[in-house]
Amino acid sequence: MEGRRRNPYELTDETPVYVISVAAQLSGLHPQTLRQYDRLGLVSPDRTAGRGRRYSARDIELLRQVQQLSQDEGINLAGIKRIIELENQVAALQSRIAELSAAVEGAAAAMRQREAQVHASYRRDLVPYTDVQQTSALVVWRPAPKRGE
Repeated sequence: MEGRRRNPYELTDETPVYVISVAAQLSGLHPQTLRQYDRLGLVSPDRTAGRGRRYSARDIELLRQVQQLSQDEGINLAGIKRIIELENQVAALQSRIAELSAAVEGAAAAMRQREAQVHASYRRDLVPYTDVQQTSALVVWRPAPKRGE
């Protein structure tokens, strides 16, 4: 959101608002499990000035995803951490692709505009060349005699 200030009281998915007990309830996990996930770097909530954890709605969703991958898919925590890292990389790359695509489109539009300007600047008194039909006529050129000869 460049150029626009965000309302400091506006709640988003990234706003850290839930204490660990509420986050544990919302995710269906034990608070100690949340602490373990934080230590392992799976889900790292924001911290208050007093070092208390504050979870966002996105953190809660990630906790549910970790739980689902662990229990339903049987993936160990190291594997889950790698999956999360790769998903974050994919999201970052997709964002970069969108930025680059927009930049390329902007450059292409600028090029089309410049090309139109160049075409508009052509001299109108010139006649476009058209290919002449081939004939079997022979043309002989004889230079005019030089003066004094």
